[in-house]
Amino acid sequence: MAATEVAQSRRIVTEIPGPKSRAIQERRRSAVAQGVGSVLPVYVERAGGGIVEDVDGNALIDFGSGIAVTNVGNADPRVVERAAEQLGRFTHTCFMVNPYEAYVDVCEALNRITPGDHEKRSILLNSGAEAVENAVKIARSATGRQAVVVFDHAYHGRTNLTMGLTAKNMPYKQGFGPFAGEIHRMPMAYPYRWPTGPDNCGPEAAAMVIEQITKQIGAQNVAAVVIEPIQGEGGFIEPAPGFLPAVVEFCRANGIVFVADEVQTGFARTGHMFASEHEGVVPDLITTAKGIAGGLPLAAVTGRAELMDAVHGGGLGGTYGGNPAACAAALAALSAIEADGLVERARAIGELMLGRLRELAAKHEVIGDVRGRGAMIAIELVQDADRTPAPEALAKVLSFCHSRGLILLSAGTYGNVIRMLPPLVIGDELLHEGLDILEEAFARL
Repeated sequence: MAATEVAQSRRIVTEIPGPKSRAIQERRRSAVAQGVGSVLPVYVERAGGGIVEDVDGNALIDFGSGIAVTNVGNADPRVVERAAEQLGRFTHTCFMVNPYEAYVDVCEALNRITPGDHEKRSILLNSGAEAVENAVKIARSATGRQAVVVFDHAYHGRTNLTMGLTAKNMPYKQGFGPFAGEIHRMPMAYPYRWPTGPDNCGPEAAAMVIEQITKQIGAQNVAAVVIEPIQGEGGFIEPAPGFLPAVVEFCRANGIVFVADEVQTGFARTGHMFASEHEGVVPDLITTAKGIAGGLPLAAVTGRAELMDAVHGGGLGGTYGGNPAACAAALAALSAIEADGLVERARAIGELMLGRLRELAAKHEVIGDVRGRGAMIAIELVQDADRTPAPEALAKVLSFCHSRGLILLSAGTYGNVIRMLPPLVIGDELLHEGLDILEEAFARL
């Protein structure tokens, strides 16, 4: 059965994980490094739409999308067909040795769809971390400055530089230092936890950031400000209204490159093609990956032509960057997003999920906050009126949901946020069924 023929219904025929998954898991213990974790060790046989089928014949509802990768669904036939056709012609030449048109096609598409009508250039890479690292390289080269500003609760990757940019120690940074220098961390406009309340969060946080940059670093020394327009691993934190535009204005006035890390938020995920668009923010550089190629590894940096072209010849690139099969998949995925109206679909998913989750929050005090945009939704769990994080409650909820065949992910600096990233092609029936399971989990909790 092809992935596109996967029945769109949950089916549980064994315990989760089942015997075949457990057998593979035992083999894994002696073959795969223990540092590689898995949220739910059910081994996948096929997937499509909003369903993941495991080797035991269980069909699970997918609220994870491989961490916001399969926005157009798993094994979309247009993606499969175009990638397979390319694989049949050639798998690799290295764009830096013998280039190929699909790389140029993807760059043209990114230059067209990313925010802003200025002249742009793009480069293609392999991963989100690699994209962020290259954005920092470009900003430093273009400005001649060294300092990079990042934020509390940020996540930017697992390379040495991007670990330094990332805020959370465990599991991302512990034992892996020392990290790159000239990285400066600023407070994040986190409305739910802002001391004077969400209404004051945007302007107060922006003023604090600007003051700290000015006094502690010197704006003239800052090459780039790097921020996720909605923070991912940090807990799906939406910056308070006005915060991002104020930071962008400060960057523009001081020759600082504003970098939007849209690795998790890009490609229709939040109800716009890119999350920066929610407040009309136009980044100087934008990093993308995850949802770009329907599941194949690809990433990019897109930005103002004068910045991107400031780097000397040969200063950007990589052996596998812009792999031809991944480029073909990206062109099909981008076409599917536009043809299938997935930006609008993400908004509809958000309305459905936020409505039900807010009703759920009214019944359970452990749910401190419900937030998100489009199909990027989170609930933050707390123990009391002081908003003490409740990671133990989160573990119980996730365990119950996993046992019932609902794939959910955790997030948050405090380990107390449930994040939901369903494929944008998931049907409403599966959304409601998944939320029914979540409701039951909270009722039992």
